[in-house]
Amino acid sequence: MRSIWRTKKLPTRHLARDIALVCAADAVVGASFGAITVGLGLPAWLPMLLSVVVFAGAAQFLFVGLVAAGGSPIAAVAAGLLVNARHVPFGFAVGDVLGTGWLRRVVGSHLMVDETVAFTLAQHEPARRRRAYWLCGTGLFLSWNAGVVLGTYGGQAIGDTDALGLDAAFPAVLLALLLPSLGTPPTRRAALAGVLIALAATPFLPAGLPVLLALAGVAAAGAGRTGDRAGARDPR
Repeated sequence: MRSIWRTKKLPTRHLARDIALVCAADAVVGASFGAITVGLGLPAWLPMLLSVVVFAGAAQFLFVGLVAAGGSPIAAVAAGLLVNARHVPFGFAVGDVLGTGWLRRVVGSHLMVDETVAFTLAQHEPARRRRAYWLCGTGLFLSWNAGVVLGTYGGQAIGDTDALGLDAAFPAVLLALLLPSLGTPPTRRAALAGVLIALAATPFLPAGLPVLLALAGVAAAGAGRTGDRAGARDPR
């Protein structure tokens, strides 16, 4: 009996370990966000308020960057909303883990970030999907905000966060989460097309917009499936 229980708990321990590693990495990124924000001359309360209310790293970096560059807060909010438009399809993909109560759905929607969705989609059993979502979402919220607080008050000690490479931690975490999903040709086609679109658009568009345009890469996966079906029908 004891051996059976150990077998059941083992995957959960592995899941918790992986989530803990991502939370630690996000805490470092949060510290860099806090340090960058105060380093740009913005008030110390701004990064902490954004981290609680917005809780979306890409949107927060974009907002701070635009405001620090002299853009209006309204334009910065609009850009953040545009970047977070990807959460709409995220909601359809993981909506089953949020439950039915309005409070659970509101809180769960606030915890919906890239890493949370990635961990959830990697699980196949409903119970494990719910566990991954809430464990990852809660852990990330706490670690991100703790990192932002430390970075905000320790910004002068951290110094140049770009020189330390902290700005690369966020994309590195996302890449590590996405690599296991690139096992099928349609997924690889979509990812490659998205990368090419984003790279081509980056020199000409504001930060955040190339990522949204990269979603057009999904069409490459659909086109690939159509071609595969046509080839199967016509062996010539």
